[in-house]
This record gives sequence, C-alpha cells and structure tokens, in this order.
Amino acid sequence: MQTTPRRYKRILLKLSGEALMGDQQFGIGADMLRYVADEIKRTHDLGVEMAVVVGGGNIFRGVKASSLGMERTSADHMGMLATVINSLALQDALEKTGIQTRVQSAISMHEVAEPYILRRALRHLEKGRVVIFAAGTGNPYFTTDTAAVLRAQEIHAEVLLKATKVDGLYDADPALQADAEFIESISYMEVLERQLKVMDMTAISLAMDNDLPLVVFNLKEAGNIIGVARGERIGTLIGN
Repeated sequence: MQTTPRRYKRILLKLSGEALMGDQQFGIGADMLRYVADEIKRTHDLGVEMAVVVGGGNIFRGVKASSLGMERTSADHMGMLATVINSLALQDALEKTGIQTRVQSAISMHEVAEPYILRRALRHLEKGRVVIFAAGTGNPYFTTDTAAVLRAQEIHAEVLLKATKVDGLYDADPALQADAEFIESISYMEVLERQLKVMDMTAISLAMDNDLPLVVFNLKEAGNIIGVARGERIGTLIGN
C-alpha cells in the first residue's frame, strides 16, 4: 500500500472507448489496456474505492451510425454492447494486476456480467473491488458520459474523473488552434453557456444539479489518476 494520503475515498473514472485504442485506428490496444490497468491499480493501492465507466466508440458509435441512416435505438443498443466488450477487456487486464473486479451491465447478460444492482455495487466497492459499469444507462439516447454522472451519483462518488487525450479543458480545440487557452477551473453553467465539448450537455446538467465535481485530465500522462486522488491540481476542475 502507498503511504501518500488520499483526498478522495471513492471516485468514478470515465474512460472513452477511444482511449483503449492506443495507437490503433480501431479496437483495443493491448499496451494501452495494460497501461490503463496499471494506472488504476496504483490509485486503488492508495486505498481509493474505484468505479469505472467505459465508452464504446473504439468499436461502435451509435450516434455516428444513426447519422448514416440506422434507426437510433438500434444503433445505441449496439453501442451499449460495445461498452460491454471494453468492460470485459478491462476487467481481464485489472485482474491480471491482482485486483478483484466486477462488471455490472445495465442490459441483462448473466453469462458474462452481473446485472446492475446498486446495493451489490456498493458492497463490492466496500470490499475493495473495482466495479466497471457497462452498457451505459441501458437506455438509448443517453451517452456513457451521462451514465458516468448517474452512476457516480448513485454510488456517492466524491468526484468524477474524465480521462481525455489533452491536459484538460481549453477555450477551443488545441489540436486546431495553437493559441487555445487552458482553463484551470470553470463552473458548470459556463461550460453549458459556452457549449464547451468536454462532455455532453445532459451529463454536465446532471452533475450541476447534484453538485458533483468533475476533473478533466490527460489519461496518457502517467500518474494523473493517482494525482487527482491525492488532491493535486491536475487538469481542469468543473464545479460550482
């Protein structure tokens, strides 16, 4: 166990499906999967209770499919199944590090995952297991960002960590504008008013209504997850 004190006892980590691709154009990168598992283990070893929500965009993105003519409900259900694939892959990687892990799915599939039951999830967290919430909310038209905020509220997480490819929130896309300015902290309302594309607006509104702090940070910088758990100023803080 690590000796540096933690700031948060229970956190929820939101990973995009694209984060698991690594340098690939599609699917799951083995090296990236191991890296993410190791970063989660470092934080878990600090004594932090951890839950994870993973997207599915590396395999299938419902919104994109619906824009090409597929019925939105069917497309979103396919996207939910993609999140289950990612969740099972992450579970395997985490268990290889020695962490007991449970996948709970919002869509019933008893052969591969537990059903999402809040009391059972809380018990797993109390026992030191990592819980991965799969299949979003189980409903079409809701993103995994919204699912992450919802699950964070339900399990009484103290903070939601949103892992991205950049250092935090900028006032413009830093990949397109070299003069984009980094935002160290910002209110939920300002994110909504400025339409900053860090999470979907439903997720931001839900976090604001329940006063859930959000930290947006660069996943690829080793030590960032544990740094946030220790209370270090990393990335962008979204709150009141």
